[in-house]
Amino acid sequence: MSEGRLADRAYAGIVEIINGDALEVGDRLPSEARLAEMFGMSRTIVREALVRLAADGITEARRGAGSFVKGRPSDRLIAFMPMDHMSATFGTYEVRFVLEAEASRLAATRRSAEEMAGIDEAMQALRTALLSSAPAHDEDMELHRRIVLATANPAFLVAFEALFADVDRIMRAGVDISRSRPPEVIGAMLREHEMLVDAIRAQDADGAALAMRWHLSEGRKRLLP
Repeated sequence: MSEGRLADRAYAGIVEIINGDALEVGDRLPSEARLAEMFGMSRTIVREALVRLAADGITEARRGAGSFVKGRPSDRLIAFMPMDHMSATFGTYEVRFVLEAEASRLAATRRSAEEMAGIDEAMQALRTALLSSAPAHDEDMELHRRIVLATANPAFLVAFEALFADVDRIMRAGVDISRSRPPEVIGAMLREHEMLVDAIRAQDADGAALAMRWHLSEGRKRLLP
């Protein structure tokens, strides 16, 4: 088994410890050596898993003290993705921060009037879905896809579609988790998309890139309690 696959297993194992032992934010995780012993893996593999968990906002390392719980994955999240897929699924955010932020920047400068109309149409469909009891993930995906199309560079669409399965899981989970919380959470999700679309309409390239990064960052946070 590859080191990457082993790190995925270690990542899932650590999440299971956090959830199974009901660890709270601020609680200390077992040491790297203890985790390596528990999983039957090298400390190098465990360390890679902890780096990924820290990047995803689930743990944080404190120099000389070890790793601590920073955020517990929502129980509802696990219903949308197998535990052993969680590392890879969360990992797509790092790719999306680069891919979709730059796509938004280019869309703002290159979009045609017809493409803007398509983005607006997708935004309206997402707004309607979010404000109803509809799932809304298909509408969310379509808006992101329309923005990618407006780059006028087919390679962006190829890259975006390669992430489809993981992004779809995230979008399904994100809407479901948000709907289980106070109404202002859905309101925040809606405003993030509206800021993004407004920046593209205004042909504000930097604003569009920033709005996309902010939306993705907030979206990742919504997957944690």
